[in-house]
Amino acid sequence: MPMTHWTVALPLAAVLALLGGLSLRTAIGGRAGTLRRDGRLGVRSLPATASDAAFVAANKVAAPIVGAAAVVALGCALVLAVAPLPVPAVLLIFVLGTLGSAILLVQAGKAGDQVARRMPVPARRPGGAACAGCACGGGGCSALTRSAPESGQG
Repeated sequence: MPMTHWTVALPLAAVLALLGGLSLRTAIGGRAGTLRRDGRLGVRSLPATASDAAFVAANKVAAPIVGAAAVVALGCALVLAVAPLPVPAVLLIFVLGTLGSAILLVQAGKAGDQVARRMPVPARRPGGAACAGCACGGGGCSALTRSAPESGQG
């Protein structure tokens, strides 16, 4: 049986649809502030995961760019799924859709990371005997914060 363009296009469209769907879910969750810091979606840099506030802020900033990545991936998936294109065109659209989405996702991560680096993060607890039997509660170490490291440090 000869290979048709559909045997190439449909699996590649499914891959782009998966990428687009995850990006769309991330964009919606980031904008709404419902992504979980202990989950798998969202900006995952160290500054962004340092606190709940930094994670929410990073993902709110990244959400529009992640949404654009979703549009690129889902648009290319739709073209691959419905247009009777020759195999070279199918491969070109897949590569451009994947590359375009990846570039946008990296830029979203960078934008979110920059915002998170400007957020205060909880201070680290002193180690060892200093906290042994500590009864500081809300007024002790837990109330301290420190500034996030400047860009380029980390």
